[in-house]
Amino acid sequence: MIGAAAVLSGAVCGVVRVIAGLSLTVILLRMKGLQKKRIAACAAGAAGIVISFTMFLSRVGLPAFFCTALEAVWIAVCAGHVPGAGRRMCLFVSVFYEIAVAFWQFLFAAGMGILFRSPDFLNSATFGGQAAVGLFHLLLAVLTIVLLAVRDMVAGSAYRMVSAVVLAGFLAVVTLSEQTVLEIPSGTLEQWTVLAVVLMMSVLVFHINRQYEVERRLAALKSEQAALLERDYTALSSVYEVNAKLFHDFHNHVGALRQLLLREKYQEAVQYLDALQAPVRGLEDTVWTGDETLDYLINSKACAAKAEGIDFQIQVEFPRHTNLKSADLCAILGNLLDNALEAARQVPEGAPRFVRLTVRRIHQMLVIKVVNACSTKPVQENGVLKTTKAESGLHGWGLKSAQTAADKYDGMVRTTCADGVFEAVATLSYQGILVR
Repeated sequence: MIGAAAVLSGAVCGVVRVIAGLSLTVILLRMKGLQKKRIAACAAGAAGIVISFTMFLSRVGLPAFFCTALEAVWIAVCAGHVPGAGRRMCLFVSVFYEIAVAFWQFLFAAGMGILFRSPDFLNSATFGGQAAVGLFHLLLAVLTIVLLAVRDMVAGSAYRMVSAVVLAGFLAVVTLSEQTVLEIPSGTLEQWTVLAVVLMMSVLVFHINRQYEVERRLAALKSEQAALLERDYTALSSVYEVNAKLFHDFHNHVGALRQLLLREKYQEAVQYLDALQAPVRGLEDTVWTGDETLDYLINSKACAAKAEGIDFQIQVEFPRHTNLKSADLCAILGNLLDNALEAARQVPEGAPRFVRLTVRRIHQMLVIKVVNACSTKPVQENGVLKTTKAESGLHGWGLKSAQTAADKYDGMVRTTCADGVFEAVATLSYQGILVR
């Protein structure tokens, strides 16, 4: 009976460790889509690992480290299937998470041993040791539930929280070496001190890697923005060139129209005016947002859609005087509209071809929604949409660049596709700016 109870207790603790590790990995790497069925599958696998090790693998002489390694790999596997996950970073976080759990479990047991003046808490084979392990995992479970409940609030400060925990652990193990209540072998203290230093180094490496990822995304965003601005600048320059020619030849056109009207050739005069207006007829000057760059972008996309027979509908409610920058909004809106128009072009003739742009402000949130018709469901790889164009080049960076721009405002870009309709929604948090 005691053996069965030990196996059950170990399985429960293993499930708590793995679920906590999965949750921490998802929060630290800012991944989306952690579902209950994924958590359940992860928990079942964790229980299987602990039970198998306790009942079989440990009897053939394998050390407890082997079970810890299996748990770290299982956490990385479960987290690696969450959309937007990087498998190498998942493995990195899970490995050092397992080290941190073992480290804090030792500190917790040592703390209880000092509090009750008993070395039994450091021995897992005793009742006191089992109590320490159980209480530690109970606290870990409570902490995991709290983190999952407020994950959106702690996502931005998760790195600072982890750094504080690791630093507190280092200070605790240093303090532990100075106490005289509980006799702890010096070799054990040296081992945990070294691991505390390793944990601090791992946090630093994690921070450097995340900074590198941010810089890489920003570089891709700037490249996208440059391509977008160059394309729109070329289109705008051609319009200005046409206008310049019209103004240069204005007196000639006025003279020709005057002659037609004097001779009462009204139909020819109307045709002459239509010919003059044709080069700039497609360029609308509707004010949607009050931002000239955004308005030009929306109007140019609407003009392109009209030329290709795509029904383009626009509804905009845009806040004034905010900290939202035109370059970031153009990166988001331009990429979403480019993707929508590209998908709508591929819809077979006879089927509805449309793009719907909706911009709304909800309290201090700006919501940009682009809905379009699509003929085929987009291909995903690791939760990321892949371009369907043969020549990839800069293609495929559109949604990544939009997400990078949205990250600056604690926002996100979500996409769904069902029944031939693709929907992309970007949400941004903004602050009002006082204008004097």
